[in-house]
Amino acid sequence: MPAGDCTEPSIAAHGALQRKLAEAIEKRTAGEDDRVTAIANLSFFRREQLAGPIPCLIEPSIVFVAQGAKQLLIGEHAYTYDTERFLIASLDLPGSSQVLEGSPEKPCLGLALRLDLRVISELVAHVRLPPSRERMCDSSTALGKVTPALMEPFVRLLTLLDQADEIEVLAPMIEREIHYRLLKSDVAGRLLQIASVGSQSHRIARAIDWMKVNYTRQLSIEELTNYVQMSASSLHHHFRQLTAMSPLQYQKWLRLNEARRLMLNENLDAAGAAFNVGYESPSQFSREYSRLFGAPPKRDIGTLRERAGSVSARVMPNA
Repeated sequence: MPAGDCTEPSIAAHGALQRKLAEAIEKRTAGEDDRVTAIANLSFFRREQLAGPIPCLIEPSIVFVAQGAKQLLIGEHAYTYDTERFLIASLDLPGSSQVLEGSPEKPCLGLALRLDLRVISELVAHVRLPPSRERMCDSSTALGKVTPALMEPFVRLLTLLDQADEIEVLAPMIEREIHYRLLKSDVAGRLLQIASVGSQSHRIARAIDWMKVNYTRQLSIEELTNYVQMSASSLHHHFRQLTAMSPLQYQKWLRLNEARRLMLNENLDAAGAAFNVGYESPSQFSREYSRLFGAPPKRDIGTLRERAGSVSARVMPNA
């Protein structure tokens, strides 16, 4: 049989599934940049013009582009994802996102599904996949190949949005299947490593969880290293390797973004937001805020509100 006869059905299936995803997302995002859905871990995005880089928070998730293209910047690394490549992140990470392809006539459309590392750990044990080797990846973010086997459960998941009474029962089953498909994909090694208890990646994930809870306190490296059972040098090395920043820089990022949320959504002034997130000096807060967001707090929040109009703006756009 000619090679073309083998590949053409696969290409056709890929295109058909991609169109279904794009149509479903476009229908539900008209007039909106970001849209949460009735499925708790699933959200959509729509971008009608080129933009970025814009600061964003990357949760442990898989991000699909059904139409257009985007790029994520983490430190010095750039990850371009489109209809052929998906983005996967295994840690909560700060980064910058930009739209590479998108217009009012043909918007950039996509979805993000938050991953559950506990489900991945359960599946690893259940399907007896090979254990993760203790070789550190240079990033907690990766690109994978979009395949019909991975797109098909996503199409079924989006179909559930028209069948609200079935979401509670069927959505967790389909999400579990998606996790399984990821473990059979070309990003399996990254997920295996982060889900393996005792690995350096797993310890850094625990460190991040601890910092998200304790970000308002003065950072104690000794307390953090004791919590994750790592030496200070090992913690700094692997933390920077996976997040492109130091623990102290990560804490600062958490504080500044929470302060931005407090000012935007809860109408706190800059000084009040600064004290709420752990800053003792409003002037230091203002300097560091300006460096991260490119404008002092009052001007930045004013710009965000102007863009949002009467609609509440989201501080952390999807990747």
